Amino acid sequence: MQLPVSNPRPWYADGLSFTCTQCGNCCTGEPGYVWISQVELQRLSDFLKRDIEDVVRRYCRKLGGGFSLKEKRAVNGEHDCIFLERIQGRRICTVYEVRPLQCRTWPFWEGNLSSERAWRRAGENCPGMNRGKRYTLEQIEALRDATDWPNLAPGSDQPPPNRS
Repeated sequence: MQLPVSNPRPWYADGLSFTCTQCGNCCTGEPGYVWISQVELQRLSDFLKRDIEDVVRRYCRKLGGGFSLKEKRAVNGEHDCIFLERIQGRRICTVYEVRPLQCRTWPFWEGNLSSERAWRRAGENCPGMNRGKRYTLEQIEALRDATDWPNLAPGSDQPPPNRS
């Protein structure tokens, strides 16, 4: 009896396309978490020209042993990242150049890569998915593995919920 051979190649083995359009869709929506490391806090501090303690006080909330960026309630009831500004109908990340790793690795999160259906569902709110730069399997997996969710989300072994 011959056992079926499983295909070790993921569904995205031929690559995926993505370019950030800076639409802000992944920065707003249901309440969530944007975990931020000490290194990222230092980058934010330098970028904002504020000391780390001030950055933590103004922009972060302490959760377990780590920090997540605060959210603010938008007029439409959505929860915006503290660094998302709504200006003349546009949504702009005011710290885009130094945004946290969690933001920089979107949409290559484990949940979005779990199936083609999950990828399509995330793409319904992200105009940059399936457009622009083509990422190879190796690049996708490096981005997927770049964030150590359990260490960023103290007390949790799950990634934060999709914001998109």
